[in-house]
Amino acid sequence: MTSSAEHAEHTSDRPDGTAVQDAGNTPARRGRVRARRAAVMAVPAAAVAAGLAILTAEGALGVQFAISGMPFTVTATELNGTGFAQFGALDEMAEGSPNAGDTGGQVLVVTSVIKNATLTKLCQSVDLGGTNLVIRAGEGTQKVTASDLTTDSTQLSGDAAFNNIEIGNDASTLDKAGPKGRGPKGVFSQQSDTVHIANLRQTNYATTAGVFKLPGLKLGFSGSGC
Repeated sequence: MTSSAEHAEHTSDRPDGTAVQDAGNTPARRGRVRARRAAVMAVPAAAVAAGLAILTAEGALGVQFAISGMPFTVTATELNGTGFAQFGALDEMAEGSPNAGDTGGQVLVVTSVIKNATLTKLCQSVDLGGTNLVIRAGEGTQKVTASDLTTDSTQLSGDAAFNNIEIGNDASTLDKAGPKGRGPKGVFSQQSDTVHIANLRQTNYATTAGVFKLPGLKLGFSGSGC
């Protein structure tokens, strides 16, 4: 029978205590997994140049499906939301994904949750290699609307403003964005009553929403993305 110390050499733990089997047993592989786990637990809030949105960290899986591992770009001239929460997460690809590279199939992301959101001139694009699949909506008088909007991002920029913001919360105690805007215990997070971001630009790996309305939807292929 192996001891718990020996077992720890062959598995990596998520911050919520769930064991994740390593794809390999090399020290470099274990080091990368432990580094990502540490980053998820400890990333501080940081205002990024000229009022950009603040990044934080959660410690559990950000979405409950395997991501493709292909990042996509989202832009909007304006985002307004009520009930905002932000923390970090580890998104996981399907086992054996060709997009895993040396990541071990995990991507450290910032999870942003907005209870109710409106977006103006939304653009979403994914590079398919040689061409881009582009979606546009909300370019007319009607704006894109979403409820329980959740995005898992590796980059986020814009000019941001928050009302009644709280920074440094335990993620398990968040209550402004509803149940979906709550993370595991012991994880750094933030929340606010409202959020406004002008000139929003994100690199995302996953998006979910309870309801997502896209007036004036246009989908097509293009030589350039958003």
